[in-house]
Amino acid sequence: MATSPEGISESAVRAARDLRVVFSRLRRRLREIADTQDLTPSQTSALTVLGKSEDSSASALAAAEGVRPQSMAATLAALAQHGLIERHPDPADGRRQLVTLTAAGRERVADNRQAREEWLARALQDRFTEGERRRVIEAMTLLERLTQP
Repeated sequence: MATSPEGISESAVRAARDLRVVFSRLRRRLREIADTQDLTPSQTSALTVLGKSEDSSASALAAAEGVRPQSMAATLAALAQHGLIERHPDPADGRRQLVTLTAAGRERVADNRQAREEWLARALQDRFTEGERRRVIEAMTLLERLTQP
């Protein structure tokens, strides 16, 4: 098997390219499924990050999202206007505020997650045979190794 000038096999280069393209398309499709009509991509992303934790500071959210604190402040202000987040003093540091999802925010995150999972399960059911779905599961086990340090 031929290798690239960098010493990487052609199969590795092709697998990397194909994987990136498929995952990008899948990520876009899953975003389309979510109820984000009244939210920007930045607001949706911040809401999702908050949905994975109990609470967070604005600066921690900005770091997690790779944006400036001022940009995150604007994002959080919009989420607060939609009634999806609330702020409260940090019990460990009164100068800082923690951001949490409201009940409506938690419901929205959960509903979006469920809609995406249902769409994906239905697509796998409708477009793949049982054997193909088993191969997807096996491939995911292999791909999981990419996430390991």
